[in-house]
Amino acid sequence: MIGFYNYTVILTYLSLCSAVFGITQVFEGHEPIAILCLLISGICDLFDGKVARHKKDRTDQEKVFGIQIDSLADIVCFGVLPACIGYSHGFNYGLGLISSVLIVLCGLIRLGYFNVMEEERQRTSSENRKEYQGLPITTSSIILPLIFLGRHNIPIKAYPYVFQGFMILLAILFVVDFKVKKLSAKSIFIMFTLAALIILGFWQFTPRHR
Repeated sequence: MIGFYNYTVILTYLSLCSAVFGITQVFEGHEPIAILCLLISGICDLFDGKVARHKKDRTDQEKVFGIQIDSLADIVCFGVLPACIGYSHGFNYGLGLISSVLIVLCGLIRLGYFNVMEEERQRTSSENRKEYQGLPITTSSIILPLIFLGRHNIPIKAYPYVFQGFMILLAILFVVDFKVKKLSAKSIFIMFTLAALIILGFWQFTPRHR
């Protein structure tokens, strides 16, 4: 079998599987499950880099492979899945289509640019990355679930516009050239805690079917 299957890529594969399942749930009309899958993909992505770096004897091929599959998975997890969720809220005079196209397109541009710059950086430096250019695409896995969780405070007719509007904002920030400091271990712990609270919020506020 071609590819690499050691423990350094497990979280990336799980992230993608969660996103694909989330897309199927959009088609089934189960938005809460789709949003939860987006969140799970984000949690996996938070830790996949740290797990990969834990393996000290990675070959150059394994490192490049990790960069490539991470970006390929990210465009599905944090681009296509949010696009499907947003579009499911309705066309809204074109806003649903525009927001869906933009979040995928800008995410693709950002990830492609990141791959080019990251390979170049790794050829010239052995230090870990300390900052990013533009907003990381994985941010959609925190922002959009938060908006969904707060939907009870948004007028029901306005909610699709708010959700799709944030999709457009995120898409633009993906490609705007500004510096974003890379998350520290403490920041990752805070985001993980926030993610756990969101999951508890889903459990508390999502209606249950008997």
